[in-house]
Formats: sequence, structure tokens, C-alpha cells
Amino acid sequence: MGARAAALEKRTGRKVEQHIDVRKLLERKDVDVISNATQNYWHALSTIWACQAGKHVYCEKPISHYIWEGRQMVNAARKYKVLVQTGTQQRSRQATREAIKWIQAGNLGKIKYVTSFANKGRSSCGKRDTPLEIPDHVDYDLWCGPARDEPIYRNRLQYDCSFLWNTGDGESCNQGVHEIDVARWVLDETRLPRRVRSIGGRFLFNDACDVPNTQIICYDFEKAPVFYEVHNLRAAKGTNRMLNFRGHRVGTVVDCEDGSLAITQAYSRAYDNQGKQIKEWRSGESNFETLIKAVRSGKQEDLTGEILEGHLSTRICHVGNISLRMGKPAPLEQQRRLVQEVPIFAEMLERLQEHLKGNKIDPNTVTLGPWLECDNENECFKDNEEANKLVKGYYREPYVVPEVSA
Repeated sequence: MGARAAALEKRTGRKVEQHIDVRKLLERKDVDVISNATQNYWHALSTIWACQAGKHVYCEKPISHYIWEGRQMVNAARKYKVLVQTGTQQRSRQATREAIKWIQAGNLGKIKYVTSFANKGRSSCGKRDTPLEIPDHVDYDLWCGPARDEPIYRNRLQYDCSFLWNTGDGESCNQGVHEIDVARWVLDETRLPRRVRSIGGRFLFNDACDVPNTQIICYDFEKAPVFYEVHNLRAAKGTNRMLNFRGHRVGTVVDCEDGSLAITQAYSRAYDNQGKQIKEWRSGESNFETLIKAVRSGKQEDLTGEILEGHLSTRICHVGNISLRMGKPAPLEQQRRLVQEVPIFAEMLERLQEHLKGNKIDPNTVTLGPWLECDNENECFKDNEEANKLVKGYYREPYVVPEVSA
């Protein structure tokens, strides 16, 4: 905080006041908007506090740590009549908007399925013999907030907490919400998938974190299935090369009858069925500018990534992770047998297995999640009490996310 304040003072020539506890900041009458870049598990409570204080909010993605709290964030924005913009920047890219409008107009025919992916290299978070020593200047109780107050056996306090279920949601939600938001947007889909299944695990690192670093997910939407794959490990043992999907490292590819559309943060490109590029769109993003415009106009419709859109996309990522957390290691043949009914998912499983083989990982140690049927109206699962425990999650007193009625 001190380093950031010093940099801002140097840049602006103005003194920057610092608050350790966001509640002190929210008491100020001269603050209209907050930018919330806390870690995932703090997003909901701090955003709701800001709404209650009458502040507009920019909340980074993924907006929630649990599905239930995301709905409370939406309700808080409505109840207190404030604007909440989410950090799904693709919504603010002119190129992405134009590309999606173009494909929705039928220029590549009917959409068959959507594949999203994150081939992002990650390193081990470490595994200490003794708990990490918390510096005196850190209020550890406040840092833990809603999450369990537990000793830390990874090497870093901050950011690597994204890769522990207690405080984070793994790559398929941390990065995945960007691509799933695009997939949902392409399909004009506002519901949860009819069912979801995830396969994967955490391999090689043998560290103190527990979210998967290799994962595939099938979101079975009625309009068209959406698939997601995570590869945080290198392409193979002894190389620094990362995998890609048709030449793209991170993004979404929409397969249609007459070609495909690839959407990444840098560009959108359309291809015919022979793989020839036929169109390209490029532009920067303006997520913060969009929020400022909306605050000045007072119009919710000026937001491109309004909190409801963020919630609808984030909850999809959560249901995928919950399937994996409900699973257990299964023999390779069982994995193959249980995905055959969805051919594209079966292809993803073979890519996953080839990746594991290249990293000398036993394919029979992969966790096979069950099919979970989604209850869209209640934002939970049908007939699965254990899975539904992860819908609302856990909160530690006094940092409890309140139930908000809009």
C-alpha cells in the first residue's frame, strides 16, 4: 500500500491517504467510487459494504468466491441504487463486441459448440515445514476476513492464495471467468448449464495449494455445449513451451457450421472451415472509462459489465469447480467410458491425457467429477446436498456476508 501511495504521489503531486480497513475509507463523504482489487474471497463482503455506504464500485473478477454471495452483490447494487462494474474487460472491447455481433448475425452459420481455454504457466506455491511468519504490519485477522483463519504453508501470503480453496477458485474461475463470459455472451445465454462435469487435478507441484492446475470442464447448455480446459503445467517435462489451442494460448473459439471465431484479449479472428483467416478485429478496452461515464450519467445501461452479468458468468465457473471437488480419482478407462457420450469432451480428455503423459504423470490419478444437474431458478444443484454446501460456502465471524433482499 505504501509503495502504491508513493508512486501515485510522484505521478500526481498530491498526497495520497491510506486506510488499512476499507470500512474507514467507506465512512468518507468525499469518496464516490471504490475500485475493489482484493482477493476473490473478500470481493463480496467489501462490495456489499460499499453499496451500503452509497459508493459505486469497480469489482475485479471473479466477483464472488461462492455462488450465493454473488447474488447478494447483485441485490445490494439494486437495493442501494449504486452502479457496480465487473472486471470482465472483454465487455468493454469494441473489437469483441463487433466480432460477437457479426457471428450472432449468422455469418458463419449455426454455432455448434464453444471451447474456452487457459494455457497459462504457473509455478509451485511451495510447501513449508513451518507456517509462514506473518509480518507485524499485517492485520492477519482482517486479511483472512470471511475465510478460515489457518496457518499458511505456502511461500507467499498474497496472490498464491488464489490457488487454495479456502481463499481462491483456481484457474478455471480466476482466468476462466473472462472466457466463459465471452462464451455465454456469444450464445446469448443467461441460465446455468443443464448439467456440468469436470475432470482434472493438481499434479507435479506437491505443494501447499490444492486447486487443480490441469482441468477440463463440460458445461452442457441447451443452446450449445461450452468446454473449458486449463493447462498450468508446461507442455512436457524438460521444456518451457506451453500448450495452445489452434495457435491461441488463452481465449475462446466458437465452432460454427461454416467456420470458427477465435476471441482473445488481443484480437478476434474469423476462419473458414479450411482454417483460412477471413476477418480480424482489434481494439483496446475501456472498462474503467465505462464506469466513470456511467457514474457521471447515473445510467446503469452505460455499464458494459454490470454486476448481474459478472454474477451470471462467475456462477458458471463455480459449478464446474464444484463438480471436480465432488469427484475422486478414477482409472483412465473409466474416465474414457464416462465421457464418450459427449464427443468433444472425449477429445479434450485425450488432449489432457497426452499432456499428462508428456509430464510423466500417471493418468489413473486424475479426479473424475460427477455430472451435476443445475437448478437455475435456485442457483444450486438438484438433489445433491454435499455439492450445495459449496454453493453458499463458509464465513467466519464477524466477516459474514449478509443476505440482501433487493
